[in-house]
Amino acid sequence: MKNIIVAIDGPGGVGKSTVSFKIAEIFNFMLIDTGAMYRSVALFALKKGIDFNGDEILKIAENMEFSFKQEKNKNLVFVNGEELTSLIRTAEISMSASKVAKNGDLRKILVEKQRKLADKNSVVIEGRDIGSVVFPNADVKFYLTASSEIRAERRYKELKEKGVEITYDEVLKDIQKRDYNDMNRKESPLVKPDDAIVIDTGNMTIDEVVNEMKNIIKKKLV
Repeated sequence: MKNIIVAIDGPGGVGKSTVSFKIAEIFNFMLIDTGAMYRSVALFALKKGIDFNGDEILKIAENMEFSFKQEKNKNLVFVNGEELTSLIRTAEISMSASKVAKNGDLRKILVEKQRKLADKNSVVIEGRDIGSVVFPNADVKFYLTASSEIRAERRYKELKEKGVEITYDEVLKDIQKRDYNDMNRKESPLVKPDDAIVIDTGNMTIDEVVNEMKNIIKKKLV
């Protein structure tokens, strides 16, 4: 049986990461964390004191071999055989990864590595440009959506539970700004692929979203 590619796109806060993990777990597919790849490049660049836009960072990325493994409710990230899962989740790496992701030449290198992983494995991969740029020929494409107000409410509750002092309006403005940036960025903007299956997660539970996606994927596996 040929390898299956499940592409999941959508703006921030629609539940892409959570449902991607569950779908990968259900079907025993590799979950490719594209964000972790950019974070890993940022980690290596910071360690070596390298410019995020120079040629040297491209050489580093070329020599990085990625793999992912789901274990104990975590998607473990390996680079050249070394697990980096916790090392790439700091605030400094988050900020640096955003800068790294703006490097168009670097994006091309990582996209090629994502495609090579899919050559060898059935994969679930989520992001902003997966079905449109990375895997335009994916077997199943989903586009998850929800109103900015609903996404802001979810995010606001998460932050309040963590003790973060912030207002709902601040969270809403941040989400709307991020949406605008994602949709208008020069490199691989967020778009809904014409052949993507749209799921509005606004009034659905995670389990409801996962079940709908699971049934659609099962039909592709027959």
